[in-house]
Amino acid sequence: MKKLYNDSQAETISVNITGRVQGVGFRAATVRQAHLLGVRGWVRNLEDGSVEALLQGPHDRVDRMLSWLHVGPPGARVGEVNHRETFTERYFERFEQI
Repeated sequence: MKKLYNDSQAETISVNITGRVQGVGFRAATVRQAHLLGVRGWVRNLEDGSVEALLQGPHDRVDRMLSWLHVGPPGARVGEVNHRETFTERYFERFEQI
């Protein structure tokens, strides 16, 4: 585990996405979009049918990722996207599906 840079403008956001978001390629598309935007963290399915993600990066990139999560990939029907800032000293090197 690496620590966040002291001079970093990185923020970390915890996100929960509900709707028709499992079985439609949501996680794989989220990984691709995060790589395009340069966002780090992870995404995973939850047993209740929702998807959880942790986004880390500069505010503008995280904000763009949040906007994308409101729509998701074709085939997904996003109901709600709830997010909150999370404080962590962990630095993620990439974005992955877990």
